[in-house]
Amino acid sequence: MSEDVGQDERLAARTVGTDGPRVVFVHGLFGQGKNWTTIAKALADRHRVTLLDLPNHGHSPWTDTVDYEDMAELVAAELESYGEPATVVGHSMGGKVAMTLALRRPELLRALVVVDIAPVEYPVSGGRTDDPDEEASPFADYIAAMKALDLSTLERREDADEALQAAVPSRMVRGFLLQSLVREGLGSGGGWRWRLNLDLLERDLERLRGFPPPPPGAHYDGPALWIAGADSHYVLPEDRVHMDALFPTTRLVRIKNAGHWVHSEQPEIFTETLRRFLDHVEQPAG
Repeated sequence: MSEDVGQDERLAARTVGTDGPRVVFVHGLFGQGKNWTTIAKALADRHRVTLLDLPNHGHSPWTDTVDYEDMAELVAAELESYGEPATVVGHSMGGKVAMTLALRRPELLRALVVVDIAPVEYPVSGGRTDDPDEEASPFADYIAAMKALDLSTLERREDADEALQAAVPSRMVRGFLLQSLVREGLGSGGGWRWRLNLDLLERDLERLRGFPPPPPGAHYDGPALWIAGADSHYVLPEDRVHMDALFPTTRLVRIKNAGHWVHSEQPEIFTETLRRFLDHVEQPAG
């Protein structure tokens, strides 16, 4: 991607709140900015909260490849337009985008919040523990199930929900995926489509399991908070050495009774944890 980001390459963004320090949310794979609306509204009394759609998701442009450095560059263009640093909150894939950004453009960040992901490569199997019952990474199955839906014969969203049940047993996750299924037009002439670039995400899924090597000697010294689900295996004890090497001020919080989608499973505790961190990093010096 070129250094100058064209207007047609700008990410779709929506801001909630009119005053206060900037907070930017970067969603994970299959997500979109509006997934964070409830938490954004909870923070909007004291912050200007921007919800971004990453490329190939939501209302943002589709691209030819999925690449963490390119995605970070597009997020950087959004932050540059503010004229002031922002706290960036990234979940899963969005957490890797946020980390990539922090290591390359630290001056754009006031603070970093990473949600249930580590700066490491994740195995194809998804298994990161010795538990033989641990489920393999389901993302490829999710893509296959979404692509298998015959949108030309789909009449109701409920039918899509039913068709996804075998591959996506969790009602919460199905609801999350189906937020990207939209109907255009009215009546019998309206057609369904995915806002997700499923073909590209399927092709480049393996790339998303990795983490780009940081620039030589790079580390982010600003405030850094990790929020992980206590029931998730995405942030393991052995990941801490990698986190501390690149983000030496890291503080890790594990939220009980939450898996990978921490903010959806425990929204009140997540919001309170984030608010306390924001209060800490935004307090006047002295």
